[in-house]
Amino acid sequence: MSEELSAGTRRLPVYLVLDVSGSMAGEPIEALRMGIRGLLSDLQSDPQAMETVWMSVITFESNAQQVIPLTEIGSFVEPNLSATGGTNFGDGLELLLSCVQSEVRKTTATQKGDWKPLVFIMTDGCPTGEWEAAADKVKAARLGNVIGCAAGPGADESVLKRVTETVLRLENTSAGTLGAFLNWVSASISATSTSVSAQGDAPVNIPPPPADQGIVIIP
Repeated sequence: MSEELSAGTRRLPVYLVLDVSGSMAGEPIEALRMGIRGLLSDLQSDPQAMETVWMSVITFESNAQQVIPLTEIGSFVEPNLSATGGTNFGDGLELLLSCVQSEVRKTTATQKGDWKPLVFIMTDGCPTGEWEAAADKVKAARLGNVIGCAAGPGADESVLKRVTETVLRLENTSAGTLGAFLNWVSASISATSTSVSAQGDAPVNIPPPPADQGIVIIP
């Protein structure tokens, strides 16, 4: 897909890495579907996002898969998500690294590279299996702006802190809280899209999360 782009095109790659293990069954997975639907509607009505944002969805349960490869937001179709299995966080991180390495264009003598990726990693539980080495690799890779989200009381924020310093805590996985989180994700993507277009590689200031919706930054 990247071969079809002109040499001057710079994309803002966005990766959603989502826990779809069995504990997300019922209201949480439905809220996640609805939240992504709203996120898409917001971004597809934002002219700046339409010019720059490309998005991918990676899910992990007992296995990890890239359900949507990096796709321009105007052509992005809502993924079909279902909740089952364990929480193979390590596989999700390994797949994220692989996808970023293969999909995000680097600057060369003949082309401009993409902007640094914006990555959102959400989990509602504790990892099953080995994950520490993958977390260390993601942190060391300095992929770009990586935001972790510990959703609900069953999530261990210290696991996400091993991946990134920026971690949010959602007090629960209700439709209201997950919807507010994904609204914030949409606003953060739009703000980053506007920022990189105007200021290039200068540091990006994403909006604060809505604390009144039970979403707080973990210090």
